[in-house]
Amino acid sequence: MVSGVDELDSVARCIELGAADYLTKPFDPVILGARVRASLADKRLHDLEVEHAAAQAELLATIERQKAELSRFLSPQVAALVSTPEGEALLAGHRRQATAVFADLRGFTAFSDSAEPEEVLGVLREYHAMMGEQIVEHGGTLEHFAGDGMMVFFNDPVLQEDHVDRAVLMAVAMRSRFAELAERWSKLGFELGLGIGIATGYATLGRIGFEGRYDYGMVGTAVIVASRLSSAAEANQILLNPRAHAAVETLVRVEPVGDLSLKGFARPIPTVNVVELTGQPAAAASSVLLS
Repeated sequence: MVSGVDELDSVARCIELGAADYLTKPFDPVILGARVRASLADKRLHDLEVEHAAAQAELLATIERQKAELSRFLSPQVAALVSTPEGEALLAGHRRQATAVFADLRGFTAFSDSAEPEEVLGVLREYHAMMGEQIVEHGGTLEHFAGDGMMVFFNDPVLQEDHVDRAVLMAVAMRSRFAELAERWSKLGFELGLGIGIATGYATLGRIGFEGRYDYGMVGTAVIVASRLSSAAEANQILLNPRAHAAVETLVRVEPVGDLSLKGFARPIPTVNVVELTGQPAAAASSVLLS
């Protein structure tokens, strides 16, 4: 603003109405030019700040979209892990005690041979949806699923003091929910059962794969034992290795299955089947699972 009025009230009113600066007549052209250049510089700075804010907002939106996309393919824990710098150490590999759970369907090969492809896919969709709900609810990390089989582990990447409790509670919930599905499928002529194996032990966990295609996995004897127990389980059985059984003795009633000779192991492994829940989970699990 350039004006012959030099009262303070007029200056203040002009500034309040949006003026960038105020000069009174007579004015010095050099000062006027300096003030205009300063005003233009402020405008350019403001435009850059707006552009930067817009870029930041777009970056945050992109990160959120990527997290949402990751969560479609990874467990929520791993999706959160890979999107943070501090997760790199865990992704690189580490050892800790963990619990592995394998589950697959009994009678699926015969069913898939006799049923129409659309019926097979429909059954698998219901089965995966039910199992996925229980995995998320109990805080498990899904390593993979292939057809009728899947592997889940606990106590990584998020530490869980009650990881064996969680694994067994999840398996019992899966068996209960599966019974409802199996009853409906049976009316359609589909005879399917669920077998689950659970093993606890020390393992190596971290990023597995190759450039462009990585998974977050668990490697160790417990994984092999859980897989073998799942294969040995009859319909509706939940088989535990000794270490897993010892951790949940007050939580479940079991029946002995005997010493199973599992492929790849020189000595038979004492195994029990979970019959039912008899106790309450640990307080840490209760607050998460039963709230």
